Amino acid sequence: MTQIRTIDSIGKIDAAAWDACAGVDNPFLLHGFLLALEQSGSAAKRSGWQACHLLAEDAGGQLVAAAPLYVKSHSYGEYVFDWGWAEAWQRSGRDYYPKLQCAVPFTPATGQRLLVRPGQEADRLRCALAAAMVQIVERAQLSGAHITFLSEAEAGLLADQGWMLRIGEQFHWQNDGYRSFDDFLGALSSRKRKAIRKERERANQQDITLHCLTGDQLRPEHCDAFYRFYLDTVERKWAQAYLSRDFFSRLSGPLAERVVLIMARQQDRWVAGALNFLGTDTLYGRNWGALGEFRTLHFEMCYYRAIDFAIERGLQRVEAGAQGEHKISRGYLPVPTYSVHWIREKPFKDAVAQFVARERSAMLQQIEALKGQSPFRQDTE
Repeated sequence: MTQIRTIDSIGKIDAAAWDACAGVDNPFLLHGFLLALEQSGSAAKRSGWQACHLLAEDAGGQLVAAAPLYVKSHSYGEYVFDWGWAEAWQRSGRDYYPKLQCAVPFTPATGQRLLVRPGQEADRLRCALAAAMVQIVERAQLSGAHITFLSEAEAGLLADQGWMLRIGEQFHWQNDGYRSFDDFLGALSSRKRKAIRKERERANQQDITLHCLTGDQLRPEHCDAFYRFYLDTVERKWAQAYLSRDFFSRLSGPLAERVVLIMARQQDRWVAGALNFLGTDTLYGRNWGALGEFRTLHFEMCYYRAIDFAIERGLQRVEAGAQGEHKISRGYLPVPTYSVHWIREKPFKDAVAQFVARERSAMLQQIEALKGQSPFRQDTE
C-alpha cells in the first residue's frame, strides 16, 4: 500500500532516495538543485515559496515517487502567467492566493514533475500524486493546483483525469547529428547562414575573450561576477531578483558538474556571462547578463556557444529559456510546452476551462505559423 505525505523542506528527505525518483537526466529536479534554492533563501517561505513536497512511500517505507511542490502567495517566478485569473478572483471578492504550485522555482525548463522510481507503476503513482494535490487544495481551501512545464506524457495523463491543459511555446535547438557548427550552418538557407556568420564575427572582433567553464574549472570569483551580471539584467528589465547571491555562490560547489558558465573577459575583468545547466542529453540556457553594451555578444554567448557545446558533447537539444521569436532565425524552432491546472470552485473552473480551450487552439496555430519562419533550407541550394 502506498502512503503519501508532505515535507516542508527538501532537506528532510534523503538525497539519494529523492534522486532515485528524479533520475539523472534533468539537473533541475535533483535534490541538490532544489536544496540550493531553499537553503539560499531563493525559494523559501519568506520569499513566497513554502515547500510542501510530496513523498509517496511503499509499505516498507521506501520512497517510490515524489513531486516538488510549493504553497505560493504570489505568481512570480513561474513563467506560466495567471495574473488574469488572480484579478478575476479579486474582482469577485475571493482570494486567489495561496495556491499550490508543482514546479521548479524560477526555471522554465521542461521535464518530469511527477517523479517515479524506475520499476514502479508509473502512471498509477503519478495519478496518486496528482490526487494528493487535489486533496491538499480541498482540505486547505486553496484556489487551485498548478503543475507547470511538465512532460507531454504527464500532461496527457492528467488531462484525462480532469485537469485543465494549457499549451505554451518555447524555442529549442535540435541536434540533427551535426559534426560541427559549420555542419549546422550548412543546413540553413544561405541568407541565414551569412547572417549568423556576421553576428559571430562582430561578437568575436571585440576586445573580449570567451571562456567556457564547468566542473572544477568554476571558482567563487566566476559565480560572484555572474551574480553582478544577473543583477544588472534584473535592473534593466525592472524585474525582481529571484535568486540570491548565496544561490550563485553554491554553483561552484556540488552543483558544479551540472553548470556550464560561458564568461566574457575584457582586459582584467569579467564583463558578461551566460549560465547554462547540463542534462544527460540537453543543455538548458538560464540566465544572461553583461556590464555594458557589446554588439551581438548575447547571441554569441547564449545561442551559438551553446550550440557549439551541444555538438561537441553530442547533446540532442538546447533549451534556450522562455520567450523570444528572435531565436528562430538562429536555429531555435518553436515547440509546445505544457501545464495543467485544477481549480477548486466550479464557476471559476468553468471560466478557466473555456479560456484555456481557446488559448490552446490559438497557441497551436501560432506554433505552426512560426514554423514557417524556419531558417533551415527547404530545397537543395
